[in-house]
Amino acid sequence: MTTGAPERVRAGHRAPAVFLVIGTFASTIANTLVAVPLATMTTDLGAPLSAGTLVVVAFNLTCAAALPLGGWLGDRLGRRRVFLISMVGVAAGATGAALAPSLAVLVAFRMVQGASGALVLPTVLALLTSAVGPERRGRAVSWWAAANGAGQAAGPAVGGVLTDLAGWRSVFVVIVPFALVALVGAWCTLPRAAGRPVPLEAGGALTLTVAVVGVLTAAAAAGAVGPGSPVVWVAAGAGLLSLVAFLVVERRVQRRGRQPFVPLALLADARFARSAVAALAQMLALTATLLTVPLYLVSGAGMSVRDAGLLVVTLPLAMTLLAPVAGRLTERRSPRWALRSGLFLLVAAQLALAGLLAGGAGAPLLGAACAVVGAGMALTQTPAAAGAARSAQEAGSGSGLGVFNALRFVGAALGGVTVALAVGDAPAGRGPAAAVALVCASAAVCALAASFAGRIRDGDGRA
Repeated sequence: MTTGAPERVRAGHRAPAVFLVIGTFASTIANTLVAVPLATMTTDLGAPLSAGTLVVVAFNLTCAAALPLGGWLGDRLGRRRVFLISMVGVAAGATGAALAPSLAVLVAFRMVQGASGALVLPTVLALLTSAVGPERRGRAVSWWAAANGAGQAAGPAVGGVLTDLAGWRSVFVVIVPFALVALVGAWCTLPRAAGRPVPLEAGGALTLTVAVVGVLTAAAAAGAVGPGSPVVWVAAGAGLLSLVAFLVVERRVQRRGRQPFVPLALLADARFARSAVAALAQMLALTATLLTVPLYLVSGAGMSVRDAGLLVVTLPLAMTLLAPVAGRLTERRSPRWALRSGLFLLVAAQLALAGLLAGGAGAPLLGAACAVVGAGMALTQTPAAAGAARSAQEAGSGSGLGVFNALRFVGAALGGVTVALAVGDAPAGRGPAAAVALVCASAAVCALAASFAGRIRDGDGRA
């Protein structure tokens, strides 16, 4: 890849970053818009409500499985080209979903949206961090984090309002303008840059993809049919065996002097590892909290679905608003210090939330607690993504960024499983809801402990 492209963006204006952020927002909100109108969709298409989960799973599973390959494509074809392709895919997937005559067609176009999202996440993260230079990496990642937070915050609320006003198909139509604006803007402002002749190591790519699919399938099945189901064990076993096979294949490839799909040295890198563990824990806590608190408020406190949804918006809203603050802290202080601060706050906030849920606290206190949880996540997400991006950039591995983002999806899946197993058929119970918050706190504690593993010095000499 040419070296001039990043310099031209760095010395120019912020227009390319604006369109990259818009594209990230379009991809993120495409995932979260369907949560509220799901029942309406299945009824209109003549499908059972239980089958509606396919609308969600189709996006998440496709996106997570394709993320490592999406990162590799950014290296191979050039990130500008891959981003433009992804925006075409986001627009086409949304258009097809809006016109879907049946659930099967809707699920197919949700897979198109998921595959497009797999191109967006690692590509935008790599473009932003390489364009601004190392001295502003934290700030650039904060833009990416803010776009993700905004999509998560706006999706459920916007989906519900649009469904009431114009029907469920409108939730897909609204995505198209964002994707087209990002497409045209990126076409005009992103500098052209050739890809690199990075070979596709098929054995590693295949085994890693099967591993991700197996783990996510096991997580989804555990929540739906229980952890004792043979489906769960078969999927989990296949995923773990594929992960072992991936490590064996990649090690053999490296011994033969060929380029692996993901460098094993990157996976063992202390900065990358602590960033990945932190991101997994943060996504577990995010998913579990956004599921548990509304269930508790609706079933236990008698709050309406709309009001419960508006209350928990304080969490992703705090993530969005504090993302720039997290970016500046990551730049001005040690990135590891910023990461530990975020995880410490996340642990404290989840423990406080557990106490409030156990004590039957009212909506105002729970809303405030959700906001503090969101603050901890904002201070965790930005330094984690910045650390992973730096390690992947130093290793020259776009697929490594794909692995980082795939682990975020694994964390989200584990958060869903935690809620399903702890809450079960008693969503109003204070004990189960508090137990979920304690699991989230425990995950954050593990990530905080992992941040002390290894020793990587930043460019200014700080650990």
